[in-house]
Amino acid sequence: MALPILVALPVIAAFLALLVEDVRVDLLILIGTAIVHLAVVALVWLGVGDLELGESKLFALDVPGKLFLTITSVLFLAASIYTVPYVLRPAHGQHEVPRSFVPCLLWFLAAMSLVTVTQHLALMWAAVEATTLASAPLVYFYKRRAALEATWKYLLLCSVGIALALLATFFLGIAASAAPGEHTGLTLGGLTTAAPHMARPWLKAAFVLALVGYGTKMGLAPLHAWLPDTHSQAPSPVSALLSGALLNCAFLAILRFFQVCIASGDYEFAKTLLVVLGFTSIAIACAFLVGQRDYKRLFAYSSIENMGILAVGVGLGGGATYGAMLHAVNHSVCKAGLFFAAGNVLRVYGSTMARDVRGAFARMPTSAIAMTALFLAIGGTPLFGPFWSELVIFQSAADGHAGLAVLFVVLLAIAFLGMAGVLLPMLQGTHDEPAHEPALSVAVPIALVIASLVLGAYVPPFLASTLHAAAGALGGAP
Repeated sequence: MALPILVALPVIAAFLALLVEDVRVDLLILIGTAIVHLAVVALVWLGVGDLELGESKLFALDVPGKLFLTITSVLFLAASIYTVPYVLRPAHGQHEVPRSFVPCLLWFLAAMSLVTVTQHLALMWAAVEATTLASAPLVYFYKRRAALEATWKYLLLCSVGIALALLATFFLGIAASAAPGEHTGLTLGGLTTAAPHMARPWLKAAFVLALVGYGTKMGLAPLHAWLPDTHSQAPSPVSALLSGALLNCAFLAILRFFQVCIASGDYEFAKTLLVVLGFTSIAIACAFLVGQRDYKRLFAYSSIENMGILAVGVGLGGGATYGAMLHAVNHSVCKAGLFFAAGNVLRVYGSTMARDVRGAFARMPTSAIAMTALFLAIGGTPLFGPFWSELVIFQSAADGHAGLAVLFVVLLAIAFLGMAGVLLPMLQGTHDEPAHEPALSVAVPIALVIASLVLGAYVPPFLASTLHAAAGALGGAP
């Protein structure tokens, strides 16, 4: 019964938080729920509790789902801890925390958890839609006109995407209905069993629609328009969850359709589409990174770039699939840390425009060190985790697609230089007024810096075996 608890626990805690008027009690509920959620995830890793529930298998956890569930739970605990000083020590004109803030965070956790612990594609669709509804009020936290515009764009574009994803689910059901014999509805196991006998035109159309629909939520270019606005206006802990956890959930939804294509024999068709859309995302993100002057939007475009890297890795197949799974972990750790560090900078300087931030090293050294380290990490420099995951993808591309390997390196170099041109001037310079940095505000990004360094030096055996198993489930080299 471990899997239903992961969904029910934050839902119940959210309703409890609604009944409480003291924000401090709400924060205790938030952190307590995050700790218990992560503890249950740990029990799942240890094999405690049923991993499947009922004959319909609405709740079932495979290796890719377990990987993304763990990322979500770890980052949610980090965001919950970071939220404490963010809420109790308000800055830049925010003095009143909306009553819905903590409940929406918890509903957001429940929805993301449901995406990872179900293999029923209709229920997964509903869960992805629920992530949008739960997180939209969080984007409107500051109640500014720009925040309202970002929230509206987020709802509108993601609703269009999720409508296409629903159509993809219908098409997949039609494709499966052509298969002889019985299969278990829209569950992944039933669909993969029926896949060799599915109507191929309907199946291919379903994958295209799923890639476009869920790709909108994932932030794949040119379907990414909501993401920069949303990240620039949302509170930093929310931005960290949107980029580090939510985008992974949308990616997992695409991978479910991809697994059906593997079983049907349409592996090459699906791989080609992922590579094309992946490189398109990296290229478009690079173009915006070079000219960007809002540092939170900068990190948002970096997320678009890294989602493209994930798509390219899975699309290339072989060892690159393992690299993509490892990069999903590395990106989530680094990007969440960058948004946490950005929140500290915003608290001190009161602006997201890079030109308004100078002398960060002198004024707030701990946060500046964290931002520098995480920028170097996400930029793919050695010693940090992303270097190795990107290297694995590059080596796999070089083995059979030398042109793609060269393009991959060139685009990564452009992205690194684009980010450096924005961030380095912010960090340099002098400042006579040192800023107070709350302990929890700096402890969280520093912990993620350490995590990235550890992943750059050593991948724990339990994680390595999980990554290999996830790659094998996605048709790559196990």
